[in-house]
Amino acid sequence: MLGVQIAALLDGDVTGAGQALELVAGFDEALANGFARLGEERAGALTALAGAMAGTPLGDRAAEAAAKIAAGSVGEEHLAALAGARAALLGAVHDGLLDRLDAALGRDRAPWPAAPPAGTDDEPGVPGTAESEPGGPGTAESEPGASGGEPAHVPANLLAASRSWLNEVAITGWRGVDHDLVSASSQTIEALLAEPGARRLAVLLDGLAAELAASSPIGLMASLPARRWGDLWTRAVLLAQPGGLAGGHGAVPVSGRLLVLGVDVHEHGTAVQVQVHGVLEPAGGEPKRLVRASVGAMKVDTITGPSVWRLLAGHPVLLSALAEHRALDLTGMPLLPGGDLVWHDDRARAGEPADPFAVARVQLAGALAAPTPPLDRHPVRIAEPVLVEGYTVGGDGTLTLDGRTLALDMDRLPSCGPLTPQLVAASSACVGLVRWDGGRWALQPLAVQATVKRKPVEAGNGDWALGPTDPKAVKAEAKAGDVVAVLQERAGRLLRR
Repeated sequence: MLGVQIAALLDGDVTGAGQALELVAGFDEALANGFARLGEERAGALTALAGAMAGTPLGDRAAEAAAKIAAGSVGEEHLAALAGARAALLGAVHDGLLDRLDAALGRDRAPWPAAPPAGTDDEPGVPGTAESEPGGPGTAESEPGASGGEPAHVPANLLAASRSWLNEVAITGWRGVDHDLVSASSQTIEALLAEPGARRLAVLLDGLAAELAASSPIGLMASLPARRWGDLWTRAVLLAQPGGLAGGHGAVPVSGRLLVLGVDVHEHGTAVQVQVHGVLEPAGGEPKRLVRASVGAMKVDTITGPSVWRLLAGHPVLLSALAEHRALDLTGMPLLPGGDLVWHDDRARAGEPADPFAVARVQLAGALAAPTPPLDRHPVRIAEPVLVEGYTVGGDGTLTLDGRTLALDMDRLPSCGPLTPQLVAASSACVGLVRWDGGRWALQPLAVQATVKRKPVEAGNGDWALGPTDPKAVKAEAKAGDVVAVLQERAGRLLRR
């Protein structure tokens, strides 16, 4: 990424994005106070949101839903229509921003496959809705396809129970949520977690419920994360619709070489996900493409830092390749249309050494970017890998290159790897993800090259996948003990009783 590319990215606003976000903010304010007590202004916000859908397939349904809710009749179908309308607006903002980023980088992107005829087995997403994936910063519910490309089969009663709880939350509003309402989701979430095909919805609801419980009493909060909770609620409503978890359709087996660019770690109190960004060189001479590979695990909030890697011990080939900076040779690995590899460790083996910076310099520019799945179209989901070199970092946490500045997202640096704000500040080369969040573009570092005490240093988020290599981190982990082993032993003891 060059200074002129940063300039092309930052100069000017995306047409219509500000107005669309204002409509979403009005909906979120109504949701915060609850649909059971809409005043004239908040009812008008729902009507305005629905009005933005005029002329689209959602137009009539959204208008009817807004009118019904304003009149005091809140049905599941009405909430689904407005969730779809909200998601469609954010999806449009996402598309405008991503087009701006692709133009700035000169990056080619594959189109999303045309939807098959209605009624076929390969139809992705939620039929009849405009979809969007929110999950704000740090969420770990975005695991692509738990079924390896097969349709997700989830008991209808569990989806209905999820919709019922989300319906009650919307009627009550965030400010009215209490411990009783949060705990009412426990049984449903536990049952969803037992269903492999419902993993995305289960982790999302589990994380949302945990945040609400930790924030209670919400009514006393000075300010609410209304956009984030609105995003999570919308995502959950869409996933809980019949067919909403069928995102694993369309996977095709691929073979070839995966060259790792960097690792993004999503950690929540109850879950962790490691998302690997890389360049796939398909066998047979097909064009190289940008892909992601994600693995995750449930956790408790006492497991933090380098210990989280132990939760992913079931993927030894992937972890070894990350720690040792090696390429991965894939055989028959399922690849979803959105560029996500459905990871099977037994279909990969570690290959030759592959330095992430060498990969970025040689391979990144010509790689074809993946299209965005309909349910994933949301501005905060933009995370495009780039290489930036020859910059300086100022005391305000911004990167300066050729007179242009770009914010650095230090808040996303994970505690399970060697990257620190100090190391990023001393760096001059970075493989990172360009993101848009909070109304601005920013660069999230995944790996950096820096000079520390006159010595060159290279560090990345995945370097400690097999355990920390820094002596201080090793000592701290030894002092804390193996939290994962202790919890596993205690769980085994309880199960034997």
